[in-house]
Amino acid sequence: MSSSSIRKHAGTGAASGQPVVPEPSFAERARTLVYLARIGSLSTHSRKQPGFPFGSVMPCGLDEHGRPIFLISTMAMHTQNLQADPRASLLVTQPDASGDPLGASRVTLMGNVLTIPELEVEEARRLYLARYANSQYWVDFEDFSFYRMDVVDVYYVGGFGVMGWVSDSDYEQAQPDPLADAAGEIIQHMNADHKDALILLARVFARIESQEATMTAVDRLGFHARLKTEDGMRGARIAFLREVSNPAETRKVLVEMVQQARSEV
Repeated sequence: MSSSSIRKHAGTGAASGQPVVPEPSFAERARTLVYLARIGSLSTHSRKQPGFPFGSVMPCGLDEHGRPIFLISTMAMHTQNLQADPRASLLVTQPDASGDPLGASRVTLMGNVLTIPELEVEEARRLYLARYANSQYWVDFEDFSFYRMDVVDVYYVGGFGVMGWVSDSDYEQAQPDPLADAAGEIIQHMNADHKDALILLARVFARIESQEATMTAVDRLGFHARLKTEDGMRGARIAFLREVSNPAETRKVLVEMVQQARSEV
């Protein structure tokens, strides 16, 4: 794994004595977020009110380059707008976001949304139906067409104070995190069955004493935890002992980390 694919954040940890922990790059996190999303807010240039953006909810597929695929009716306002001006943006938010929405991850893709060439429609149809099986009832209607966004720029927000631009080339070359599909189950399992272990891991690997610890996110390089301390709620990033690529490896490394932590307290 190249160093360019890993982003290191000192954040508040540098001032508080927490170790600097490697994290996936913004490009990888953006690709992961778009990969997990099934719906976004598509904004096009209004033909009726020139100069104004027109936004609405839009299901989206995804090709191997991370380009969103849309199935749009000729009756939709977006069709009229895109025929006049293909420039658009797509906002995708963290699927399981709850509580304060400004603390959740989101990404905005900007690009040109154009009809997909006839020779590529069959593949686009397959990719779209893989996400939206119910669309098979109208996907072949003559008044529906497939569109694809050719991404020109990306803006990623990972929560409070975590944000930045991602180039179109970095976005295309990045890959979704290998734990993306299993992250929810891993988090639920750890929070339900291993609360004490999370407190111990925070104490040893993040150097934070806490009364409660909750895993909030997990990826191939480590996980984030929300900690209840004597001074209030805090967040921490804890690195895995090594990079993982599937749930089984994640479980194994977490067990090793707990064993190591117990031997140090």
